[in-house]
This record gives sequence, structure tokens and C-alpha cells, in this order.
Amino acid sequence: EEAAVRAQAETVRRLKQDKADPDEIAKEVAKLLDMKAQLGADEGKHKFVLKTPKGTRDFGPKEMAIRERAFKAIISCFRRHGAEVIDTPVFELKETLTGKYGEDSKLIYDLKDQGGELLSLRYDLTVPFARYLAMNKITNIKRYHIAKVYRRDNPAMTRGRYREFYQCDFDIAGQFDPMIPDAECLKIVHEILSDLQLGDFVIKVNDRRILDGMFAVCGVPDSKFRTICSSVDKLDKVPWEEVRGEMVGEKGLSPEAADRIGEYVQLHGGLDLIERLLQDPQLSQNKQAREGLGDMKLLFEYLTLFGITGKISFDLSLARGLDYYTGVIFEAVLLQQEKEHGEEPVSVGSVAGGGRYDGLVGMFDPKGRKVPCVGVSIGIERIFSILEQRLEASEEKIRTTETQVLVASAQKKLLEERLRLISELWDAGIKAEILYKKNPKLLNQLQYCEDTGIPLVAIVGEQELKDGVVKLRIVATREEGLPVAWENLVEEIRIRTSQC
Repeated sequence: EEAAVRAQAETVRRLKQDKADPDEIAKEVAKLLDMKAQLGADEGKHKFVLKTPKGTRDFGPKEMAIRERAFKAIISCFRRHGAEVIDTPVFELKETLTGKYGEDSKLIYDLKDQGGELLSLRYDLTVPFARYLAMNKITNIKRYHIAKVYRRDNPAMTRGRYREFYQCDFDIAGQFDPMIPDAECLKIVHEILSDLQLGDFVIKVNDRRILDGMFAVCGVPDSKFRTICSSVDKLDKVPWEEVRGEMVGEKGLSPEAADRIGEYVQLHGGLDLIERLLQDPQLSQNKQAREGLGDMKLLFEYLTLFGITGKISFDLSLARGLDYYTGVIFEAVLLQQEKEHGEEPVSVGSVAGGGRYDGLVGMFDPKGRKVPCVGVSIGIERIFSILEQRLEASEEKIRTTETQVLVASAQKKLLEERLRLISELWDAGIKAEILYKKNPKLLNQLQYCEDTGIPLVAIVGEQELKDGVVKLRIVATREEGLPVAWENLVEEIRIRTSQC
């Protein structure tokens, strides 16, 4: 076995020397690691391969600090709009998820039989939400849900795509007048993307009924609606010629029907385009398309009142491949970032998406009772990858703790006094730390504050103890500490840190 490992190591060395295909090298390296691990196991000394599973990553304190900032902005927006919060299990019965995602169903992670139940990891938060509504007979709720979802994908991690990732969902369920909740969802996307300052963006909107009506008048058979829809959905990534080739070559659509679709899906605009299509001799004859265009006109009127139409584009190429959408669909896309300080432009595509899904709850309800729903999902991973790259480029120092004050001592043998003081601060709700040494040097304590961004140092000294005061030093200015009466210290720290 050792000889086999040596031979495999030689193969890897030779491939690297010959500058072979990187995928082939990676495959042989994986084989070598596997053989080494096996050899270690055989010797009773298991050698662990220290890596995260493909399509996942660890988040250190710095990354988590950036992530928490983004979550805070998103949650405060959801709460501002009156949403309640729920949670659901990370896995569902397999049958709950089956048949809800169209061509994406192949990306669902199935688990092994667990005590007679066939389970799968959740693919998104929308289907579990619909199951939750049906199961609890809820007909009216405005909720948000932030949790991890799982996709058996081959992800491009550099573009913020993973196999395990967070989704941040906001949904409005209930029977309401047309387009009012839908307009609010778009307003929420606009608020969040503006608040996070990700750069210029556009929110594309369309309607499943307009798409289906368009397919019908273009001569697409009913049986091909969904599969042609998933081809159209690729238009943001590949040119029309390629999508047309897939429709005709792989999906058996007639070239004439594909060309007619091409005339429509390359259109985008605002109210003027909606008005034009309402007069279109073909589309206006289709009941579904007419209804969709009527609602789209109403939606744009509400978005005008919200003052956000400058960032909204009615785009007939927007399809969103998920099977459960029934009406308005939308997707927010970041526009190409300008180059700054020589950094590469970050282009990560879609950062939010959603739409109306009026039939999904009815699929789960034993009596088929429908609960109309509309919702939005914020692509936090993609947003996070932009914020991370931006902060790296700016070299801004990120604080990973919220400590307000370090309790320090200027002389030796003052550990008891430090512990007594920090205990009082903790009990008063002050975020405080000490160094875990009996007699730390003052310089080391001050340096720790500078390294970690702690704004204040409360210095205990023998003379100060006699006088009943503590010296409060501001780290940033390195000013000599101001004497503060022990009983006034909590209030003084609160005042000082509220100014930081």
C-alpha cells in the first residue's frame, strides 16, 4: 500500500510538472489524499483531511461581523414592515419538496431512510412555509424567516454560490386587493439594497401569466411551457442565439415559435411598454396575458407612489424557473461595479428574487383550499461576498467584539480589585473584559485595546482605590485617564461609548 501511495504521489508530481488540466490534477490529488488517509487508518493512526465539504465554508470572527451587519439591516427592514418571525425544520418529508421546483428538483439533497420516513434537506424556505400554512390552517400572515437551505449543486463559490447557504425570506399570505402586497415586496427589496449600499441595481419584473400568454400566442404547446420557461430564464447569462438553439435543438420547439418568442423576450421598459403590449394584436387577445398586463400596470402605479420606478424594469425575458410561481415575478440584479483603486469589478448577478405563488398552499391542503402568497428572498451570500471584497479593498478595520471597556491595573497585586470592578460592570450590563493574568503590564493592556478596538480603559491603581475613583482613559486619543468616582463609572462609560 505504501508503494501505491508513492506511485500516486509520483503521478501527481508529473502532472504538475507537465502543467496538465487543473481538474485532472485535482482528481489525482484527491485520490492521493484518500489513499494516504486509508493508509493512516490501516495503521490505526487516522489522518484527517482538514477541509470543509465542497460548496461550504467556515466564517471567522471578521466574516461574521460583516455578515451580522447585513443581517441587522435586513431584519430591521422586515420588522419595519410589520413581519413576524417563524422557523421550520432543516429537513422535510421528501414528498413535501417533490415536484415543486421544476428542473431544479435534481438539486435536492435526499437523506437515507430514517425510521421509515423518506426525508430531504430543504431546498428553499418557500415550500416549507406553504406546508406550515396548510398544516396549521393559517390563511393570513406576514412573516420573515432567515435560515440555511441546501442544494446539491456544483457551485461557483467565488460568485457567492454554495451548497449550504442562508436565505432571508419575507412573505405576505392572505386574500388582499391586487398588487398592494406585491408592491410592498418590491419596496422592501429597494430599501434593503439601498441601505446596504451595494452600488447601482435594477429590479426586473414580469408576470407568469404574461409569459404563458406569450408562449401560447407564439405557438408553444402547453406541455412545453415549463421547459421553455427554464430556457428563457437563462437569458441573463447567455445570448439569445444560445437560448434559441436550446429551445429548438434540445427541446423540440419549432424555429418559427422560437423566433416569435425572441421578438418579445428582448423587450424591456416601464408603463409605456405595458400600454404598448395591451394594444398588441396577439397578446391582447390572450386572457392570461391581458390579466397579467392589467395587474402589471396597477403595480407600476403603486411603485410610482412609492417613488422607486427609476430602479424597476418590466422585462419580458425574466422567467424564474421555479414551478410554483403564478403571477408577478421579480429579480434584483446588481449592475457592473465601477473599478476603484485598481480592484477587479465584482459582478455577482441576482441578489434578490421572488414572486406570487397562489397555488402552493393549496397543493398541501387536504381540501385544496388556496392561500394567495407573495414573497421575496434576499440573496445574502452574494451580498456578503460583495461586502467582504469591498472591505478587503478598503482595508477598513473590522471590530469582531462589542466590548466597551477593558478593566486594567497600573500596579501589581490588584487582581481582586479588577475582578470586583468588572463584576459590577457586567451586572450593570456593560460589555467589559480583563486580561487573564494576575499582574499584566499596563502597556500590554493598552495594546490589547488598540488591537481589538476597545474604546475605553478603566484603570485601577492603589492611589485611586484610596480616593474611591477609577481612571477612565480614551484609547483613540491616548489621553491621560480622567478620575471618575467608582459609583459614577457605569454612567460615564455609557455616555462615552454612546459617542463612539
